[in-house]
Amino acid sequence: MSERARSTIGLLDIAKRLPAMATDVVSMTRGAAGLVKKPDAKNSVGLVFQKAAHHHPDRPFLRFEGKSIGYGEANETVNRYAAVLTERGVTRGDVVGVLMTNRPETMFVTLAIVKLGATAGLINHNQRGDVLAHSLGLLESRALVVGEECQEALDSLSEQPDAGTLLWAEELDRLAADADVSDPDVCAEITGREKAFLIFTSGTTGYPKASVMTHFRWLKGMAGLGGLGIRLHDDDTLYSCLPLYHNNAITVALSAVLSGGGTFALGRKFSASKFWADANLNKATAFIYIGELCRYLLNQPEREADRDNNIRLAVGNGLRPEIWDDFKSRFEIDRIVEFYGASEANIAFVNALNLDRTAGASPLPHAVVEYDDDSGKAKRGSDGKLKKVGKGEVGLLLAKVTDRAPFDGYTDADATEAKLVRDAFKDGDCWFDTGDLVRKQGWMHVAFVDRLGDTFRWKGENVATTQVEGAIDNVDVIDQGVVFGVEVKGADGKAGMAAVILREGKEFDGKAVADQLYSDLPSYAVPLFIRVVEEFEQTSTHKIQKVKIRKMGYSTDEAGDIYVLSGKDDGYVEFYDDYIDEVGAGKKPR
Repeated sequence: MSERARSTIGLLDIAKRLPAMATDVVSMTRGAAGLVKKPDAKNSVGLVFQKAAHHHPDRPFLRFEGKSIGYGEANETVNRYAAVLTERGVTRGDVVGVLMTNRPETMFVTLAIVKLGATAGLINHNQRGDVLAHSLGLLESRALVVGEECQEALDSLSEQPDAGTLLWAEELDRLAADADVSDPDVCAEITGREKAFLIFTSGTTGYPKASVMTHFRWLKGMAGLGGLGIRLHDDDTLYSCLPLYHNNAITVALSAVLSGGGTFALGRKFSASKFWADANLNKATAFIYIGELCRYLLNQPEREADRDNNIRLAVGNGLRPEIWDDFKSRFEIDRIVEFYGASEANIAFVNALNLDRTAGASPLPHAVVEYDDDSGKAKRGSDGKLKKVGKGEVGLLLAKVTDRAPFDGYTDADATEAKLVRDAFKDGDCWFDTGDLVRKQGWMHVAFVDRLGDTFRWKGENVATTQVEGAIDNVDVIDQGVVFGVEVKGADGKAGMAAVILREGKEFDGKAVADQLYSDLPSYAVPLFIRVVEEFEQTSTHKIQKVKIRKMGYSTDEAGDIYVLSGKDDGYVEFYDDYIDEVGAGKKPR
């Protein structure tokens, strides 16, 4: 990791932070109590929202483009939607697909679905054609609610969507005008084990998978992330411009708001240039991010208004340690609540103590273990068991599967079983393989290092793509970069390659770029190849489509200019035909 990353955490680090948490004792006590609840208990997403609406009906629940909707009014709208869905045959246990962009109605119909004990299948509205058909097929939905703004998505299908009933959002709204406003009786009967949402993976490495989010896991997130980690107050407004089909929005942000009794400020979509204006318009005191969002904001030209905001905390995952301090200082943010989690994972870490450059701690049973470089799996010793790494070391993160921390898996049974590690430390135990490399920092804390599939081995050393990408971010002429390993004939392992976008008006200076990378990275981690491209294809949550870039490799037939590392003295030079043979023979770089 970068020198600016935190390797270990000690007792003194923790002791320094404890006094500042004194005002949040009530919230943390409530959160801790929520962690010990059992999955069979009658509690659910819809019931949490419903109770909040009855407790403080006049308090603003949702704020959108400057307009507020109170908890009570929102609950009545949700109940009306639920009544219409019931008339359309939706019952407990059914799946209802939602294909809508960010707007209040999307939140309300999602809450209506879970209030009925049905499962909301939250579709990425950017999907088209075969990918969209694949996702709709996985849902096997009783009904599909579609926003008129998503007409183009439906038109991309070669046949009618795979759903029992198609209900346009405008029609749902019209029918709901005269529907019953009473709370549905079934809402009070739903248990934690039942499914709340189907959340789709981003599909960066193939077709998306639908991961299951039960009410129990959502409630655990509310207790752990919301109550213990984020700790919003009732006068806080959390701004989210992430799509509502994203787990950070529908699970982390929504549960944090309901846990603190605050307000959810919904952004239509993310815009780096308009982010702060929309956050201020919606009176935000906090916001939720994914890592790339923070980098985009930091890359905007500095303005005097950068600190003219009411944000006291930012919560999210993926904030790189290389930009952590700069981001916090430039926008005057008091707390960064970084967390680690995944849509399908049965564990989460949260930076509850406001320590810098850490994903935080988790009280749930987990292990950071040695892994096999070739297979990408946990490494077994001669006795067939796994070995944990030491404090400060990097390893594969496993989370123990228990009744209180179940792995709900995917809709595909084979994909579910493939993520499990059995008989890891003793016969009969079962662990979820996160596929992520983390640094074991001590005191139950970890720092994210890399996706195991993204890490590659070169010159006998493991190279973390996130570490190299962080160094590339520090190069003045580069706006954005993505790193991966490529095979070179005659050489062991994979050599580093980066695809980069230059800043507007800048030119690639091979010597200067190499000097910067050599100063920030060990020599074995400096990429041998750099391809300069115009743009990256991205998912709707700003994840770069790495598969397509990897396939390009260092082929000169693909778009963009390729430069190769000639060594410290010469830096990067234009690609030449003999370079591959020289690397294979161990002649380059020096």
